[in-house]
Amino acid sequence: MSSVEVRYLGHAAFSIEHDGTKVLIDPFLTGNPKAAADAAELEADAILVTHGHEDHLGDTAGIASRTGAPIATIVEIAAELTEELGPDHVIHDVNLGGTIEFDWGWAQWVPAWHTSTTPRGTVNTPAGIVLNIGGRTIYHLGDTALFSDLALPGQRHSLDLALIPIGGRYTMDRHDAVRAAALIGAPRIVPIHHNTFAAIDADAEAFADAVAAEGIATVTILDPGQSLELA
Repeated sequence: MSSVEVRYLGHAAFSIEHDGTKVLIDPFLTGNPKAAADAAELEADAILVTHGHEDHLGDTAGIASRTGAPIATIVEIAAELTEELGPDHVIHDVNLGGTIEFDWGWAQWVPAWHTSTTPRGTVNTPAGIVLNIGGRTIYHLGDTALFSDLALPGQRHSLDLALIPIGGRYTMDRHDAVRAAALIGAPRIVPIHHNTFAAIDADAEAFADAVAAEGIATVTILDPGQSLELA
């Protein structure tokens, strides 16, 4: 089984690659002061979106239009994107609990405790995404507060990695993120959604130390542009 490369693009954006297939999650690059890539340079075989806030929906439409990549996202966002990109573009609509199958794996949308309205005014339900590619399972929490149901995905799936927001203000802070890590049960964690803007500055090292002190998981702090491999 070949490895899966998880590349952090900044904020909550990722490119996940296995055997030449590239899956983007929440590609917010334009307007992102910590973006590790230009939206015009990125390739994608699929784009997954957790919710409609501008710092997550981001460059989805532009990248999809240029690359032809299918999009999968919550139903209200899918309807908005269909209006923008046209009915011929493949856009999978999904709701909480739903799973979309791809030729490279699958993705399930699970609850997140947050709010969401797109820049065009479409109200939608926020979600996290559990993604399986190359035999590895990754839980991207999206934007969320701490709540007990974060434990549920790990009760169904054997998680390899969790991508957990720690920035506070608009999501859980680094202290609640330690409790979230304990609930989730993934052996590896990458902190996300922090230090993009002053309002979400957070001490990722302190988060990593707290998780290590409780023996919960291994935390890898990625700078934008850096990657880790799930072997």
